[in-house]
Amino acid sequence: MKTTISISGMHCASCAQRIEKSLKKTSGVKNVNVNFATEKAYVEHDDNVKKEELEQSIKKIGYNIIKESPEGTLKLKVIGMDNAHCINLVNSALSKLKGIIIKELLTNEKAIIKFDPSLVSKEKIQKAIENVGYKNIEEKEDLVDKEKEQREKEIKSYKFKVIIAFLFGIPLLYISMISMYFNLSLPDFIKNNTILIQWFLSTIIIITGYQFYIGGVRSVIKAKTANMDTLVAVGTGTAYIYSLIITILLLTNKITNGEVYFEVAGLLVAFILLGRYLEAITKGKTSEAIKKLIGLRAKTAIVIRNGKEIEISISEVMQNDIIIVKPGQKIPVDGIVIEGHSSVDESMISGESIPVEKSKGDKVIGSTINKTGAFKFKATAVGDKTVLAQIIKLVEEAQGSKAPIQELADKISGIFVPAVASIAVISFMVWLLLGYPLNFDLKIFVAVLIIACPCALGLATPTAVMVGTGLGAQNGILFKKASALQKAYEIDVIVFDKTGTLTKGKPEVTDIISIDKTDKKDIIEYAAIAEKRSEHPLAEAIINKAKSEKLRIPDAKFFNSITGSGVEAYYSNKKIWLGNRKLMEDKKIILDNTEELIQKLEYEGKTVMILVINRKLIGLIAVADTLKEDSKEAILELKKLNKKVIMITGDNKRTANAISKQLGIDEVLSEVLPKDKANEVKKLQEKGYKVAMVGDGINDAPAITQADIGIAIGSGTDIAIESGDIILMKNNIKDVVCAIKISKKSINKIKQNLFWAFVYNILGIPIAAGVLYPINGWLLNPIIAGVAMAMSSVSVVTNSLLLKFTKLK
Repeated sequence: MKTTISISGMHCASCAQRIEKSLKKTSGVKNVNVNFATEKAYVEHDDNVKKEELEQSIKKIGYNIIKESPEGTLKLKVIGMDNAHCINLVNSALSKLKGIIIKELLTNEKAIIKFDPSLVSKEKIQKAIENVGYKNIEEKEDLVDKEKEQREKEIKSYKFKVIIAFLFGIPLLYISMISMYFNLSLPDFIKNNTILIQWFLSTIIIITGYQFYIGGVRSVIKAKTANMDTLVAVGTGTAYIYSLIITILLLTNKITNGEVYFEVAGLLVAFILLGRYLEAITKGKTSEAIKKLIGLRAKTAIVIRNGKEIEISISEVMQNDIIIVKPGQKIPVDGIVIEGHSSVDESMISGESIPVEKSKGDKVIGSTINKTGAFKFKATAVGDKTVLAQIIKLVEEAQGSKAPIQELADKISGIFVPAVASIAVISFMVWLLLGYPLNFDLKIFVAVLIIACPCALGLATPTAVMVGTGLGAQNGILFKKASALQKAYEIDVIVFDKTGTLTKGKPEVTDIISIDKTDKKDIIEYAAIAEKRSEHPLAEAIINKAKSEKLRIPDAKFFNSITGSGVEAYYSNKKIWLGNRKLMEDKKIILDNTEELIQKLEYEGKTVMILVINRKLIGLIAVADTLKEDSKEAILELKKLNKKVIMITGDNKRTANAISKQLGIDEVLSEVLPKDKANEVKKLQEKGYKVAMVGDGINDAPAITQADIGIAIGSGTDIAIESGDIILMKNNIKDVVCAIKISKKSINKIKQNLFWAFVYNILGIPIAAGVLYPINGWLLNPIIAGVAMAMSSVSVVTNSLLLKFTKLK
């Protein structure tokens, strides 16, 4: 079982590490991934582990949970509860349940129920209402909207704090530094009370940044460890308290002179707040792809209830509802057309700009746009079961997953804060023992604590993953995991299944050849009878040909599909075999006189099916599958990327070679049975190749799973999509090239981010510790250290955002 929890209060990669450790201690938890960029925890656990237990593990170490809805509150749409009598019935049913605290029942079919979760569950409440004859739907608050609200609140809060901090920080900067450096005069009142004014200004700023001190202390007390807030709190707190002590001593005449560092404490907090504000804004932009997908959803639906058309919220639509869609409207949920016809723009899913004609029996997809006609359809998938909801879920899971390249950064982040604190203390002690004054040592101590930034390390990978997977989603390419995003560009060999992948998967009958002077219509009729219950694309071609000839296709008395060979059937005392050479060899049918003719058709790239009735060779049916328009261009582009391309097919060598020649593919694996496709992929892997398998059908699923990267065509079967690591929603083979490009660009960004984050800390911390001072007398000002720290994480996120401008085609 998987649970996603939205968290507030994380300020650095160390926070994510701490939450992971806490969650892993919960009994029954198998795997945990806390993403600092998305501020979510993704937990895989046993079914008996409750979400409340996981949330408690997070709360106890000082972090907050963004709740989907208030605990113990249930909002329901009670269908049919529109009068006092109905309300009394529902009220009576609820009164019999233990644990109901407050129930508000309204005649507009709304119910708000507060309850004790330890005594009664949501399911029991809903069942009690259903038992008295009222269907009901939980009206869930949109978690995404709640998160958006939380993020906007966070940005607004930081903006306010930054304004206050700089409102008092600019005068502090002028009085303490600018006036001195540029020898500017100050009014006598300020000049005579400089220290007190600096104290007042810095105190206001410190109070504005109270979160650092609360967060830092809470981390030490509750989690028994330090985080980024702890470094900020100790660094600025030390400068402030030291300055306060000096000020008191000066005012009480205990000492006659002494330096204060109120400007260091105040301006550091101001710049760090600015950094957090900019970081919050840029982090929000990394998830724009998800927001755009969510924006595609319909808000309302027109349904027929009790014989009337009513407009309801999308959350109230139930499975099997009859829904009316008018011209120009969004189709609210997935379903099947039961009346009317129209053309539907499905470009958001398929990428095809030409609208698709829909009539009775056709499937429609939620959030696609109805263009011309009006129609009714029955809802088959609602809520989180719709195609768009599944796409959003896939993208969210990918953005929340960790790329293997992140492991090193995670390990360093786990020990980063304690290591920096130790370096700061050691630096302070070394300079003190070397005889340097306390104020000198203090500057070094504060600078080391402040310049260190685990945030840049923590954001380096997840922000690039978020933007990369988002870029893919906007182009119809779904990366199911961050590991797929990382591995895609490393692939050496790409194996394409032929039917439905390189070809359109809609073969047509091109030749009907009679061997024993049997009428061609009879040949196609017998073939259609044998293939009627088959689901193979070649069977569809024969059935379509028979229908076009207006032939009757009766049911066979017996049917058997022989995988990789053909079919056998009994009809009207006739034993029918239809298939390839292998089937004929198994049945010991001699083909000598027709072999030359079969080969000729195969050299033309056609698949030949042999028809035998009562062991007598009757005729040949040749079928050709048209290549997709973009297949040849995609193969050419993959070769330019130095990828080895292989085609795998069950076709015989001559047919396979004819097709591969048209496409420019150099290597072909022909006559491969479906069950052996995975073996062929394994053989390539044993040779040292990193292999990607591209396919669309059930037969491809084992090979897709075996490959280092499985790429499933989105228009294919659910099992292939489930097996794939990357899903191509638009059924466009050129998207394989795009996926590789996105992968390469994303990994390049991750490497750039990690390089910057490591180099920044590797160089910044020693400089802050004073290694340059004995050489050139230069000492890093703690305020400059604060600015550098604030900008380091912003620069990493901004670099990741540049991915959005990648040109894929």
